[in-house]
Amino acid sequence: MAAVGVGGSSPAAGPGAVSAGMLESGSATAAHRRLKYISLAVLVVQNASLILSIRYARTLPGDRFFATTAVVMAEVLKGVTCLLLLFAQKRGNVKHLVLFLHEAVLVQYVDTLKLAVPSLIYTLQNNLQYVAISNLPAATFQVTYQLKILTTALFSVLMLNRSLSRLQWASLVLLFTGVAIVQAQQAGSGGPRPLDQNPGAGLAAVVASCLSSGFAGVYFEKILKGSSGSVWLRNLQLGLFGTALGLVGLWWAEGTAVAHQGFFFGYTPAVWGVVLNQAFGGLLVAVVVKYADNILKGFATSLSIVLSTVASIRLFGFHLDPLFALGAGLVIGAVYLYSLPRGAVKAIVSTSASASGPCIHQQPPGQPPPPQLSSRGDLITEPFLPKSVLVK
Repeated sequence: MAAVGVGGSSPAAGPGAVSAGMLESGSATAAHRRLKYISLAVLVVQNASLILSIRYARTLPGDRFFATTAVVMAEVLKGVTCLLLLFAQKRGNVKHLVLFLHEAVLVQYVDTLKLAVPSLIYTLQNNLQYVAISNLPAATFQVTYQLKILTTALFSVLMLNRSLSRLQWASLVLLFTGVAIVQAQQAGSGGPRPLDQNPGAGLAAVVASCLSSGFAGVYFEKILKGSSGSVWLRNLQLGLFGTALGLVGLWWAEGTAVAHQGFFFGYTPAVWGVVLNQAFGGLLVAVVVKYADNILKGFATSLSIVLSTVASIRLFGFHLDPLFALGAGLVIGAVYLYSLPRGAVKAIVSTSASASGPCIHQQPPGQPPPPQLSSRGDLITEPFLPKSVLVK
């Protein structure tokens, strides 16, 4: 009878418990959905606004700021921000923070030194992006820059022995075709260009930037796989190397001019907006990117291309012709197809196939999954994130 009594009391409490559980589940689902939409908005705005703001600041009449100083300032601000976040994690205890940094940076110096190579490449990438955006329309740069998806995928196959599905290989071919069409349109357009802009130099810079980004992202994952450390610690270490290497690049490329005219020569509110966007925007993306799956990242990249194109038409008088629209459309489609997980592709084909439908290529047992890419094409690894430069 006791058993019956316990059993009998359960149904009485059951509906209420089920209702409460359903409410909690619904609230959690709604909250997660809101976070995904917020992540999408942040990724789109960050992708488009940084490129547009750099283009705007570099094409303003008057004194032109030194791009190398902007790269250094972004690294300094990013490092200081990460240091403050680590200080907050230690609940304002300076002694604990100093001991933690001594252990993580100096005692474990091997892990710290491993970050020198990707930091060097990311610093080079940042400077190359200024060169590219200064010489190419923002929309053209945004489309061409998606080549970093191709380079990251190729380096992941070569260095990490990753496998890609047939759809992903096809999407990479589609991506390259779309970029080639956009560049053909750029080369064939007979419109007037500013005398200080060189599309050939811009294309070379963006290709070099994509190559360096792909290699750095895969190398970053390879050397730090299995290591421990927070996102803020790794970004602080990257910031330390980035600041030092950025100062070396500044001295080598524009040292005499900076010494003569000053570090902040040509800085305007628009330039400071670029620096702040580059420093804090990348860290913000690092926070929200964990709420975005691959499809959402691909969708964000596609939206940012559309937003950059529309804004370029309004702000810079960019002319949208059918050839550019075709190339950009191919790139947007390729980004979306590449971001589809294999399970989703299999489900789509299974749904549309007949009873004797096609055999879907299965991932071999023990084979690591394909690389995850951020909306800019950067490789995403947990618990580490590559430095967010157009940053990240």
